[in-house]
Amino acid sequence: MKDKFEKLEQIKKLAILGGGLDKIKAQHDKGKLTARERIELLVDSGSFEETDMFVKHRAKDFGIDKINIPGDGVVTGFARIGGRPVALFSQDFTVFGGSLSETHAQKIVKIMKTAMKAGIPVIGLNDSGGARIQEGVSSLGGYADIFLLNTLASGVIPQISVIMGPCAGGAVYSPAITDFIFMVRNTSYMFVTGPNVVKTVTHENVTFEELGGADTHAVKSGVAHFVYDNEVETLQNVRKLLSFLPLNYLDRPPKSDFDFNTVSDDQSLDDIIPDSSNKPYDMKEIILRVVDDKDFFEVHKNYAGNIIVGFGRIGGKSVGIIANQPEVLAGVLDINASVKAARFVRFCDAFGIPLVVFVDVPGFLPGTDQEWNGIIRHGAKLLYAFSEATVPKITVITRKAYGGAYDVMNSKHIRGDFNFAWPSAEIAVMGPKGAVEIIFKKEIENAENPEDELNSKLQEYIEKFANPFVTAERGFVDDIIYPRETRKRIINALDLLSEKVDTNPKKKHGNIPL
Repeated sequence: MKDKFEKLEQIKKLAILGGGLDKIKAQHDKGKLTARERIELLVDSGSFEETDMFVKHRAKDFGIDKINIPGDGVVTGFARIGGRPVALFSQDFTVFGGSLSETHAQKIVKIMKTAMKAGIPVIGLNDSGGARIQEGVSSLGGYADIFLLNTLASGVIPQISVIMGPCAGGAVYSPAITDFIFMVRNTSYMFVTGPNVVKTVTHENVTFEELGGADTHAVKSGVAHFVYDNEVETLQNVRKLLSFLPLNYLDRPPKSDFDFNTVSDDQSLDDIIPDSSNKPYDMKEIILRVVDDKDFFEVHKNYAGNIIVGFGRIGGKSVGIIANQPEVLAGVLDINASVKAARFVRFCDAFGIPLVVFVDVPGFLPGTDQEWNGIIRHGAKLLYAFSEATVPKITVITRKAYGGAYDVMNSKHIRGDFNFAWPSAEIAVMGPKGAVEIIFKKEIENAENPEDELNSKLQEYIEKFANPFVTAERGFVDDIIYPRETRKRIINALDLLSEKVDTNPKKKHGNIPL
């Protein structure tokens, strides 16, 4: 038996060493951790239990059979994060550049299937040169097997992708299907075709960083939800994200202890809206005053800044927050903002996370660029997402709610549960000046002093519509509240809706305007 123990120990050491000390040093020299070091940083200490450590590839062509390292370039297993179970895989760049083989893929598929049966999140730490060329179509088939599992697991368990090195070609589509993507500045890349192919086909000269670096995807494409300066910070924030999420679609989002007696009015909110309706303010200041401990975990922070999405806790309950940002493009809804928010709303609804919406929106962004690129279709995605959502939905209109954007931003008409308005709310078909110029066009043109007539009619319109009282009279907002009591009213609404039941018509699935 002693000999068998020694053999087991020997093979384990070989697997743990991966591609060897030289390859590990090369990984460290690039400022990157190894696959196992990343796992140790991410999970609760001592909780990781590895599976399939002894799996090897079966390929024989091109001399690859002479290199056969246990584990085959990916570490898989189960662990705990914050005391709760997760499944994870971590690609090992020191073994065949982390390239995906048939058996490499089978290991990933295996833990994903177990995760779905157990109802626990899957986290993928991606660091791979792509499909293993020596295996040909077998490696491509392995990718497709993973894509299928990603799709089947969508909405069943949370899926998180952490890009910690190259991720190219077919490899990018697994992260793209998952719920959230993290990237690391200067060491992680995502692209369908690399700079060399781009130069050959389009004659563009572009660097790896410009084409598919972390900031490119965080700012320009919106592919990356989170980007951080180093791997340690990135993994710490993966842990933080998980603290807001349930284990699966049947689980309840995590709650923290909360004493309702500690809730008090925040007088500073009464002065946050500027006197001029055209003057910007920072909506994040309102969010930070409403969430517990001023702790707001923003998603897509660097993309489509005219809308804010992210997680927080209000009254101890995990919530998803969506808010227009008057500081960026006046908080207008455009293509990128609509898609960003729609995706977030659908995630929260899939996993039972209540939605809290802060509205200050002048409408949809006009212009040929928006129209020709499909603002109608993309804006409809946000409308569809809010309308479809059956989780608790609470809206606070802080200032402007104009036109179709009023309807889209979780209005009462699309099943908002509690809709509040501040006294500063302006709810109308369009802004006062534009409306007056249309309604009173002839009177203004025929007046002795058109400017005085315009101002007179403008004041009349503002008194009639640039306030929330007409909307409240019709029951389209449930109450007009003092800003200072916003947090208390949201906490009470969330508590009341904690057992909410709402359903959609029976169907296979809807057809969101993709």
